[in-house]
Amino acid sequence: MGRKILVVDDTRNVQLMLQEYLENQEFEVALAYDGVEAFRVFHEGGIDLILLDIMMPNMDGYQFISKLRAESSVPVIMITAKQQEADIVRGFELGADDYITKPFHLRELLMRIRAVMRRTNVSEELTAALKVQNLTLDSARHEVRKDGVLIDLTPLEFTLLTLLLENAGKVVRRQDVSLRLMDNGFAGSEATIKIHIRNLRQKLGDDLAEPTYIETVFGVGYRFIEGAD
Repeated sequence: MGRKILVVDDTRNVQLMLQEYLENQEFEVALAYDGVEAFRVFHEGGIDLILLDIMMPNMDGYQFISKLRAESSVPVIMITAKQQEADIVRGFELGADDYITKPFHLRELLMRIRAVMRRTNVSEELTAALKVQNLTLDSARHEVRKDGVLIDLTPLEFTLLTLLLENAGKVVRRQDVSLRLMDNGFAGSEATIKIHIRNLRQKLGDDLAEPTYIETVFGVGYRFIEGAD
């Protein structure tokens, strides 16, 4: 396992969803129902980052982070349904490192976790690895595996897949694909992009009629299907 994240939320389904996803991303996960329980778990040690809901019984997120900051600078990302600017400002004033509102994509949350860890100088294991569905892309080894089986990609295909996985669940515009390819020394014309996307789909074993990995957003670009949240 990698770094340890404490998930503080009074909704059991949310706890389990985040636990399953983060453990699949090689994090260790601890759970707490409210701020009181969260302090007990935190004091057991080893917590590298806290995902903190605001609206909870006994001790809410604001009360928790106020008390936490009196003794620790561990990174905190506040997760809440609140979207008022005043709530966001209050969270930052109390010492939150980032803030994300429900509903959110799990990949977006993962990127925020990694960004906060980098900013706070918390070393994270396996930061080079991207995992979406049953695919793992390891930039350090320049490897892509599907269900653990190595897939042989060309450097251009690897660059394309990296861009799509980094933005899983979001549309990547054709212009952005072209720019990424040109930045890496490849031709970025739309005609060649279509060919390389087709080849990448074939190597992933994707169904062109009903894709489970890469779908075309007509007139815009491509989206890597994130899978069930």
